[in-house]
Amino acid sequence: MNFLQSIKQRAKAAGKTIVLPETGDMRTLKAADAILSEGIAKIILIGNENEILSRADGLDLSKATFIDPENYAELDTLAAKLAELRKEKGMTKEDASDLLKKDTLYLGCMLVKEDMADGMVAGAVNSTPNVLRPCLQILKTAPGVKLVSSFFVMVVPNCDFGEDGVFLFSDSGLVQNPNSEELAAIAQSAAESFRKLVQAEPKVAFLSHSSKGSAKHADVDKVTEAVRIAKEEAPDILMDGELQLDAAIVPEIGKQKAPDSPVAGKANVLVFPDLDSGNIGYKLVERLAKAEAYGPITQGIAKPVNDLSRGCTAEDIVGVVAITAVQAITE
Repeated sequence: MNFLQSIKQRAKAAGKTIVLPETGDMRTLKAADAILSEGIAKIILIGNENEILSRADGLDLSKATFIDPENYAELDTLAAKLAELRKEKGMTKEDASDLLKKDTLYLGCMLVKEDMADGMVAGAVNSTPNVLRPCLQILKTAPGVKLVSSFFVMVVPNCDFGEDGVFLFSDSGLVQNPNSEELAAIAQSAAESFRKLVQAEPKVAFLSHSSKGSAKHADVDKVTEAVRIAKEEAPDILMDGELQLDAAIVPEIGKQKAPDSPVAGKANVLVFPDLDSGNIGYKLVERLAKAEAYGPITQGIAKPVNDLSRGCTAEDIVGVVAITAVQAITE
């Protein structure tokens, strides 16, 4: 069973409810049809039911729940709660009601906040800032987490490295140039994401162009300080660095370049020093190794909300919904 099949199976067993707010987009409706027919999750579609169904010719959305902001019995209650959350910013109940009616992303986040849904997936038509803004305002970061970041699960065919060819790359989609404290936080979130989604023990490598002092530069210092902070904050997670990529994942090179490292040559979670390297890295592996790339998936939000690429397919949305449903499982 491959990674996505495993995720879908776990999502089916969990029976979570996921909000899809971008119902004006046909890819979203096709994805909803597939998700419902496969039983991956329960689906809430935000919008006028008749208008949605008129666009969904040939699709079966009969099992979906439809919420029309203009005629939603709980809107007044949600508006009052949103106004309370944002009162320091001067938001009134009337402001909140207007916002929930016109912006489906805010309504979706409020449904998640109030446990009327377990997660939300959007971004097929909205930009990343537009998707994440209501999340950070309403859901905020998870307890003990310093910042929201992202990751890709990379499934590399015919690969003995990592977790039988499965890796988690972070951050490859969100945090531009993390400082040492932020890099340490990203590593801890990435380890927990790997454990939850891959169901294996994370072995975290902080990547650099240097291995254990082989180069001297401020960029290397940033990574070594991040390693120090992360080990101090989360001593139960197996982490090490700074490591070059080959030293991190190839056993023979790991033994040569970092013989005393508990991670070198065995890493399955790769923490990149900045967004440039993380983004370039995942795209190289995706294209040259013909790897499956699942993401960017967000981590660190109090409840799972994930941002799609605007170039995504309906199949991509199905996969991200399944991952979101698994993220929503609480042990």
